[in-house]
Amino acid sequence: MYFVVYMERLRFFCLVDKQPVCVVCQASKIHKNHDCVPTEKAAQDCKDELNVALKTLQHTLDSLIRLKGTSEEMTESIKNQALETERQIKDLFVELHQFLYEEEAARLAALKEEEEEKIGLMKSMVTKAAAGMLYLKETITVITQEMTDAEDMTLLQNCKATIERAQCTGQGPERISGALIDVAKHLCNLKYRVWKKVLLHVEYTPVTLDPNTAHPCLFLSHDLTSLQYTSQPHRLPDNPERFHMSAEVLGMTGLSSGSHCWVVDTGCNHDWILGVACTSVTRNVEVQARPENGFWTMCLRDREYRAMTSPPTAVTVTEKLKRVRVQLDWDKGQVSFFDPADDDTPLYSFSHTFTEKVFLYFYTQSKHPLRILPERMCVTVQQSGTGHPCTVPD
Repeated sequence: MYFVVYMERLRFFCLVDKQPVCVVCQASKIHKNHDCVPTEKAAQDCKDELNVALKTLQHTLDSLIRLKGTSEEMTESIKNQALETERQIKDLFVELHQFLYEEEAARLAALKEEEEEKIGLMKSMVTKAAAGMLYLKETITVITQEMTDAEDMTLLQNCKATIERAQCTGQGPERISGALIDVAKHLCNLKYRVWKKVLLHVEYTPVTLDPNTAHPCLFLSHDLTSLQYTSQPHRLPDNPERFHMSAEVLGMTGLSSGSHCWVVDTGCNHDWILGVACTSVTRNVEVQARPENGFWTMCLRDREYRAMTSPPTAVTVTEKLKRVRVQLDWDKGQVSFFDPADDDTPLYSFSHTFTEKVFLYFYTQSKHPLRILPERMCVTVQQSGTGHPCTVPD
């Protein structure tokens, strides 16, 4: 017996069960209430959906490729940063070592000089003592002989001269003060005194720049205290902290309490912005350095000084500013600018209630540098057990 099986063409696609069905199945109880569409339409919809998925996958792949490339570049940058930082640390300690070697040599030379001086004094005293001893021995011998060998009349005739000779004993022994090496002078607070001399050869800058935030067109000094614009951008990693759109850089330390101030030497720079910026400021899009964008700044642009309010406020000065002092009082919510060359004349002050850390902010598009000036250091020593400061001699 033979059976003939007729295969019905799958002309529809069940959107509920996600499978092709024939006309008979579409009318059956299983798919009767399901939405079905022609297979051609379903195939096209499937292709469209897969195309969207492919684009997403390709976008993700491209992102991973870029991430891999960026990570490899940053790996090289990290190695280069470590090598350069290591070199600068070694150079700095070479300078410190050289200073300490020279200071050691100077103090040993002073000790040697005192030793030779006082040994010379002692040799002189020994020579004088030896001469005195010789004179006294000769005198004793002469007087003894006269007393023993001379006749009474001769002794009496020479009595006056003999007694005078006996009484002329020369210079007696001297007690010399300060003949020993002044050990206390050489060793008293030696580490402290050397340290104070070290302070004369080093500078303390209240704030420094963070090179990881610097735009590629900014050149920072090795000690991270000055910046200037260069038309040849450096090849730097594309890290999230870095400003990418304009020549900006932040300070190293975030400030979230207290009062802080720093002085910037603007010199001949004719295009600058100074102030503070919030942690959350946008770094990959160019925005105005104004309070609504998280900046509290003052600028020199087109030979005009302005506080960067909205709109900017003109700042009047009597002479070109060579230096600007910036003061932040985070707790009181004030950012103020002063002219230190004119008895700290106030230039402008912002008021704002801060809710996050702020960083020093700098911008320039001039080849003349902006430099954060060092501060004078004051050493205070407290007396043990009292907590009161006392004066310490050099």
